[in-house]
Formats: sequence, structure tokens, C-alpha cells
Amino acid sequence: MATITLGGNNISTNGTLPQVGSTAPDFTLLKADLSHASLLDFKGQRVVLNIFPSIDTDVCATSVRNFNKRATELNNTAVVNISRDTPFAQKRFVTDEDLENVTNLSDVNTGKFGKDYGLEITDGPLAGFHSRCVIVLDENAKVIYNEQVPEIAQEPNYLEALKTLL
Repeated sequence: MATITLGGNNISTNGTLPQVGSTAPDFTLLKADLSHASLLDFKGQRVVLNIFPSIDTDVCATSVRNFNKRATELNNTAVVNISRDTPFAQKRFVTDEDLENVTNLSDVNTGKFGKDYGLEITDGPLAGFHSRCVIVLDENAKVIYNEQVPEIAQEPNYLEALKTLL
């Protein structure tokens, strides 16, 4: 269990992030067209998992924009945004923002991704949502970077995350 904050108030998650050097757990999540995607779909690519509570908040939206701008300039790198938002909300955001280089996946049905990755918020007003995290994987789904942002309202450390891919 990790302790993070929301507006300076302590909240908890259900576990800890996959550790650097470990293999990331597989997942099955919903795409915008309601088909399924899994980690295996990104086999052979480096993957930036940008995880957040909701696309409809300023900081979450900013992280999607920033990773779209920065990480997608890197070769053989996929940016995957994951939240508990519906696929429809995620698609609306990408369309409204005219983003082309990111993949949004939804954990709305079961929340299993959040539980398996140890980042589900377990108490407070965001209970059941994902905490803000970045997990970077190499071509073999090995974790090469992880960050659980200590205050939900803060942005992740984009440069530290992307530095692992240079």
C-alpha cells in the first residue's frame, strides 16, 4: 500500500507499482471502439503507460498533451493513456484536442488494471480511481521506470520518465 495525497490529505492505494526490473503484468482494457487491447499488442515496442484518475481534469489532460508531444517523437515508442473514464470520454478528448499519437485505454469495466498494478485509490473522494502514475516499459515489457506522483494534483516528471528512453 502506498500513501499519496489529494489536496494535502492522505489517501491510500491498494499496493505498490511494479518495480523496476520486473515484468509488467498483462492487462486487457477497452479501446475507443470497445474492442480489447492487451499489453501483448505492444510487444516489441517501448511503452509509456500514462495513468491518471480522469481525462476530464486539468492535470490529467495536460499529461496526455505533454506525452503526446514529447514521447511520440521517440522511435519505437507507444504512449498509452489509462484511466477509469469511459472509452467515449477518452475518444471525445482526443478528438477535441486533435491528438494523433496516443492510445487511450479504459479500465472502466472492472478496475482490474488498477488493482493488478497496485495503483487503485482505496479511500477518500477518489476511491476506485487510479492514482497518477507513469510506468515505462522496454521492448520486452520490463519496467525501466516508475513514478507514483505523490500529490494527485501534480504533474508527473516527464523528463525523468522520457530520459529512460533516450
